[in-house]
Amino acid sequence: MDSKEVQTHVKNLEKNKANDAVVLEILTILDKELQPTEKLLRETKVGVCVNQFKKSSNANIAKLVKKMIGQWRDAISKEKKMRVSAKSSVGTSAGTVGISARSGNSSEPFKHEKYVSSKPRSAKNDGVLTTVYNHKLRDTMVKAFYDALAKDSEHPPQSILTTAISIEKAINAASNCDENEKAYKDKYRVIYSNIISRNNPDLKHKINNGDVTPEYLVNCDPKELAPAHLKKKLEEISRQNLFNAQGATLERSVTDRFTCGKCKEKKVSYYQLQTRSADEPLTTFCTCEVCGNRWKFS
Repeated sequence: MDSKEVQTHVKNLEKNKANDAVVLEILTILDKELQPTEKLLRETKVGVCVNQFKKSSNANIAKLVKKMIGQWRDAISKEKKMRVSAKSSVGTSAGTVGISARSGNSSEPFKHEKYVSSKPRSAKNDGVLTTVYNHKLRDTMVKAFYDALAKDSEHPPQSILTTAISIEKAINAASNCDENEKAYKDKYRVIYSNIISRNNPDLKHKINNGDVTPEYLVNCDPKELAPAHLKKKLEEISRQNLFNAQGATLERSVTDRFTCGKCKEKKVSYYQLQTRSADEPLTTFCTCEVCGNRWKFS
C-alpha cells in the first residue's frame, strides 16, 4: 500500500468518525495491507489519525487500534535500530578507538567503544531516528535529550539513544504527559537545563557513563544535580539566610537588684545598649519575669 492509498484511507477515517462500521472496515484494511515505515507514517500521519480511535466506545475498534499501534511502533523501532547499527558500524570503521569495558550488564551505556564524529553531534548528524512512541511531545523530548547528551560525547549513538529514551520514560512514569502535561514539561525543563548547563559539565558525562540513573534524575531534589562548587555556595546562602531570619540575640541576665514597680517582685531580667552618644551612659532595659512589666533607665 503506497502513501496515496494510505492518505485516502486517512481522509475516509476523518469523514466517517461517527460511523463505527466504516471505521472498523478501514482500520481492518490498514491492519492487513499497510507495511509501516517511518517515512510512510511521517508523510501520511496515519498513526496520528488511527490513534484518535484508541479510546473509542466500540470495544472492537479500541482493541484493533491498540494492536495496530503496538505493531507499528515495534516495526519502526526495529527499523530505527537497524539504521543506527549500520551508522555505528560505519563510524567505528572510520575512526573509533576501542576502550576496555567495565564488568557488569552488557547493556549498560558505558560498555561501548568510543565514537568519533566529523560533525557536531546531534540526532540528525548521527543518523538517529528519535520517533519512538509516535507521540509528538514524547518524541520531541527524546530528541532533545539525545542532542544534549550527544554534544561533545564519545559514546556511540545507540548508547545515547537508549539513555535518552530511559530518561523520558522515567519522566513520563512520574508525570504522565497525557494526564498532567504541565508537570511533565516542568520536570523535563529542570533535568534538561541541568544537562546543558555550562557550569555543570560533569553531569552529562555521569549520565552517559551510567553513574547517574534516569530514576535518580527524575526523583532527586534538583539541588542534588548542581556541581560541587554551586552546592557549597547554596549551602552558604542557606546558612546566611537562616542567620538573618533568626536575627541578633541579646544576652539577658536575671538579677534581684531591681524591683518591679508593678508587682514589687525582684526577679528581673535586663540587658544594656548604647542608645545615645558614646560619652553617655548605657541604657538599661528591664523586664519583670513575674508579671512581664517592662521599663528602662539610663
